[in-house]
Amino acid sequence: MSAGSDKPATYLAQALGHVEPASRGLAPAIYPATTYERDADLTLPGGAEYARDDNPGYTLAEEMLAKLEGGAEAMLYASGMAAAVALFQSLRSGDSVIAPEVMYFGLKAWLQDFGERFGLNVRFVANDADAYAAALKERPAKLVWAETPANPLWQVTDLAAVAEACRAAGAKLGVDNTVPTPLFTRPLELGADYVMHSATKSLNGHSDVVAGALVTGNADDPLWQGAHVQRHKGGAIAGPFEAWLLARGMRTLAVRVERAAANAMRIAEALEARGDVTVLYPGLPSHPGHAIAKRQMTGGFGSMMSVLTGGGQERAYRVKAGLRLFRRATSLGGVESLVEHRRMVEGPTSMAPDDLLRLSVGIEDADDLIADLMQALDGA
Repeated sequence: MSAGSDKPATYLAQALGHVEPASRGLAPAIYPATTYERDADLTLPGGAEYARDDNPGYTLAEEMLAKLEGGAEAMLYASGMAAAVALFQSLRSGDSVIAPEVMYFGLKAWLQDFGERFGLNVRFVANDADAYAAALKERPAKLVWAETPANPLWQVTDLAAVAEACRAAGAKLGVDNTVPTPLFTRPLELGADYVMHSATKSLNGHSDVVAGALVTGNADDPLWQGAHVQRHKGGAIAGPFEAWLLARGMRTLAVRVERAAANAMRIAEALEARGDVTVLYPGLPSHPGHAIAKRQMTGGFGSMMSVLTGGGQERAYRVKAGLRLFRRATSLGGVESLVEHRRMVEGPTSMAPDDLLRLSVGIEDADDLIADLMQALDGA
């Protein structure tokens, strides 16, 4: 399939030029079948045998994502957690893993609990390239994990520098690219071996799908092949309707994330201008990681930020309660703007300060969103 262009906005909107072969329909079909007939000579003319990971409905979304990331192959999973865990479960007991101190708390908790029970030697380091390099020199690792900007404090990690350190130490590098999306950051081009997405978030963008994905630049890589086996034998697959919804959502990815990132930039500037709150957003020149973000992110800085309201948890709660347009809900990357008190969600081990509110900026009118935040802050 081809949309005749290498520009994401074009090939995504055109779903890589996909046309249904039988009907010539421009909307992809949904394939609910779980099993597929063999010919009399026992071959599989359609290529699929059993839907645990052979469903032809996965193909379009996987091909769209692989192209977006500049990868050789992509795999859909039942969730972002299932995708990430598939890589870690492809390691052997005793293998060493390095991950950042600040990262998606669900995966960090899994590494601390199930990962260590599984026999992985897990070390957490600061979210900067020097810390990764030092840890690799101290003791080699099989798999290194990075997330940038890192949820929910939005530290920026120099992926090219981490990738160089990994190559020197013989380690593989996996990157959670959920927040920036491949429209703003392409980790494979910066030297990563694998990219993970919680496709529930911006890739789908409508808060109606739970799905995950992995992408690699080398489909013959042993750890990648291990993730293939994990999906096949473990059964953590996306459903046919979920795969269809994801492909549908990705067709509008470019316009959604560009609008959301532009909104986020305006909101960050407006909040910083108040002078009574601290804004954590890599697009601001005042952000400690802005120079790195400017170098490795193209086209925008994403739609996620956090605001330190001051006044502790009590004021943060009052601000959150006073918002009228921002919806008080978890998750991120949807068309609607969301607000969440991360410490409440993550619990006592959270690295989020008690006055931190995480904002997922949507595609609403920016002036409306700014006015909503201003009235909530003024009233708190």
